Amino acid sequence: QVRLVESGGGLVQAGGSLRLSCAASGVSFSLYSMSWYRQAPGKQRELVATHSSGGSTLYVDSVKGRFTLSRDAKNTVYLQMSSLKPEDTAVYYCYVKVWGNDHWGQGTQVTVTS
Repeated sequence: QVRLVESGGGLVQAGGSLRLSCAASGVSFSLYSMSWYRQAPGKQRELVATHSSGGSTLYVDSVKGRFTLSRDAKNTVYLQMSSLKPEDTAVYYCYVKVWGNDHWGQGTQVTVTS
């Protein structure tokens, strides 16, 4: 059974940094593409970054140069977020699709104050 658990969210001032983690069980990130999404209050969930199983990473324009997605050998993916802005405030989710089935973590809240 696939399980994703995010952590690392919190409250930070604008310009600060946070690192989110997504620990996976039941799936190997080396075999599947995984993504970080976020959902701000009153808005639709949006894709933030996608890391393919082949090693390439794509970012939404609004976070390019500020966010970095990485992966370790222990089946955990990270989202390093720097130069945070109030508009980055959202619940952040990690996501993986395995054999056509969508799997989401429970989300972690990131709040950026001005």
